[in-house]
Amino acid sequence: MLFIVYVLYANFIHDPQASNFLSHKTALKRALNTAVWLKVMNVHIIFACTAMIAGAVNFSSSIMKRHRKFHRVNGYFYLVSVLIVDLTSGYMAPYATGGKASSMGFNLMNIVWLVMTIIAIVKIRKKQVNQHRKWMTRSYAFVFTNLTIHALTWLLHQGFGLAYITSYTISVYGSILCLMLAAELVIRIVFRKEAF
Repeated sequence: MLFIVYVLYANFIHDPQASNFLSHKTALKRALNTAVWLKVMNVHIIFACTAMIAGAVNFSSSIMKRHRKFHRVNGYFYLVSVLIVDLTSGYMAPYATGGKASSMGFNLMNIVWLVMTIIAIVKIRKKQVNQHRKWMTRSYAFVFTNLTIHALTWLLHQGFGLAYITSYTISVYGSILCLMLAAELVIRIVFRKEAF
């Protein structure tokens, strides 16, 4: 919740024009319509936060046991949020800091996230609850994409002195790896087989 509050504050109050973030978008191959880009980014942020909340709520054991209908509806709300985040990310990807290399990374991430979410839905429709939770864990890890990219970028740029654009591009791909590894750790440590 603290991260969501920070993201909303940073993007809608502190820097609603995203001037700091946009300052790193140099040598773009396409002209950036800032007004449209900002609107798309705002939708992206709102639904990313929505996916984060909806996913977290659905991991509650009491909600799963006592409010199955809510859990199901909220799960589809999570899916819709993921779809909107993916679509808006697809629009913004060609303007990604780092150019085509970063853009391809974001598109890969969008595909991976959506596929994992769909697999989770297929598993629950087949009544495979254990597999559903595992795939939802993998999917949910990707709501932390922004946090992971910016943390890795800061580490590489401030900690190791790499150029910001290079740091950002590496972080896009690094976040995919980190989030997938984090999900597998959660599956193996927190969600042990007997917990399902």
